[in-house]
Amino acid sequence: MEWPQRLLCCLFLSLSLSALVAHAATHRHKWEISYQFKHSDCVRKLAVTINGQTPGPTIRATQGDTVVVTVKNSLLTENVAIHWHGIRQHGTPWADGTEGVTQCPILPGDTFTYAFVVDRPGTYMYHAHYGMQRSAGLNGMIVVAAAAGGKDAEPFKYDGEHDVLLNDWWHKSTYEQAAGLAAVPIGWVGEPDSLLINGHGRFVNCSTAVTCNATHPECATPVFAVVPGKTYRFRIASVTSLSALNFEIEGHPMTVVEADGHYVKPFVVKNLNIYSGETYSVLIKADQDPNRNYWLASNVVSRKPGTPTGTAILSYYGGRTSPRRPPPTTPPTGPAWNDTMYRFQQSVATVAHPGHAEPPPPSADRTILLLNTQNKIDGRIKWALNNVSFTLPHTPYLVAMKRGLLGAFDQRPPPETYAHQGYDIYAVQKNPNATTSDGLYRLQFGSVVDVVLQNTNMLAPNNSETHPWHLHGHDFWVLGYGIGRFDPAVHPATYNLKDPILKNTVAVHPYGWTALRFRADNPGVWAFHCHIEAHFFMGMGIVFEEGVERVGQLPPEIMGCGKTKGH
Repeated sequence: MEWPQRLLCCLFLSLSLSALVAHAATHRHKWEISYQFKHSDCVRKLAVTINGQTPGPTIRATQGDTVVVTVKNSLLTENVAIHWHGIRQHGTPWADGTEGVTQCPILPGDTFTYAFVVDRPGTYMYHAHYGMQRSAGLNGMIVVAAAAGGKDAEPFKYDGEHDVLLNDWWHKSTYEQAAGLAAVPIGWVGEPDSLLINGHGRFVNCSTAVTCNATHPECATPVFAVVPGKTYRFRIASVTSLSALNFEIEGHPMTVVEADGHYVKPFVVKNLNIYSGETYSVLIKADQDPNRNYWLASNVVSRKPGTPTGTAILSYYGGRTSPRRPPPTTPPTGPAWNDTMYRFQQSVATVAHPGHAEPPPPSADRTILLLNTQNKIDGRIKWALNNVSFTLPHTPYLVAMKRGLLGAFDQRPPPETYAHQGYDIYAVQKNPNATTSDGLYRLQFGSVVDVVLQNTNMLAPNNSETHPWHLHGHDFWVLGYGIGRFDPAVHPATYNLKDPILKNTVAVHPYGWTALRFRADNPGVWAFHCHIEAHFFMGMGIVFEEGVERVGQLPPEIMGCGKTKGH
């Protein structure tokens, strides 16, 4: 039996004998990854595309279905790996799509098949997980409907839905960005040139760009149509490479009902703060004047904006205004970019829906405190956790650990605490030098793990940034947030153990801390990292291993690099 067929058999056998299995379907996709010239913000630029498009196609499935994506890498000079962000990959850790962690990358000209079960309903995404290709256009959405009559049925009603994919966009190539980040002195990526909504934007200085075509259809403003009196679900995902965003639908309050595939105790916002790697669903009522259009607006927050507002249009069916006619108002600019408490309060307000709360275990078996700092190594600016800057090994951890390939990575575990009692998070470090390591944290299978992420001042005085952290292979309970230094003797008593939201991506606010808890019950090796692409490139990440001995036979297609050659 060939590997893809054997894998599909294993996937179906691994599902419980429930109603989900009886109605499960298989969705097959064939993708060719290639560079194409695109005009996403009207400026002509080489983009990494799926079947010639960016963003790629939205994957739609129902809870319990199997998704099979056959990927051909036609980039010619670049490798590829695709991560299915928010899909936990129970039983298929090799399909997580993380180069250096779960697989060797797909070489130019090669084909690789990802196959996995979508076991939870909700809004998710996919994107490149090799180098900095995500910012070059290799991304898209995954929408999983709830199984009919299942326990995960949506606790809200709506008449229609729209998908909204938010992104930031640079005219520089990812090669230029990566080379700058590795240089001495550093060449920072800078603020994005444009903000995109569903892959469309408009470069504000089009007249100054030689290759800008303001009438190109690829940069036409997106239009979202609604029927008067109806309620709509907007599924919103952020695949930004740098920017934290604030999203608003002009004149239409939004009721937040889902976050990262989990139902939220509904709360109403004028605008929504969304960080890279997060997804939300909001409900709006189409109850405004149908004879005019309204802005959808995306604005940068948490960094001093250097990028104009990204826009789309909300248009009412039957109105007297053309759907593409710009609204009569200026686009909303959102809250002050540096209003940390505004964003902090929304984070705290996001808790589990009363009918779908899953209380966490009352205590943890292990606590890992991670001090997030900006450092220098050999004159290069890096990011580090507990003074260790992460580097990816050339041999994927999953294969190395399953095959016993000694020497493939540093066997010494990284430190899991720091001298928190005497650390001044508001000061520039006295000794900014750090070390590098590709060591990982080995977790006892089935144990409960707390991770507390502590934000600090950067190398520049009076500067601390928001970091959205994403955990592969798991959802975690968000137990609490704070501003200031975390005290392990005091703050755990303030944790929300009643109705914390389960998420896969969470923000750590400037000079703040975020505490999360998860159960190490998914056999495999899983990355945990800042979802800002440049920050992960500069070392802001770690890796967890749990129960790797329970992982089934590895597909040979994930091998072929480093010490896996010949295995």
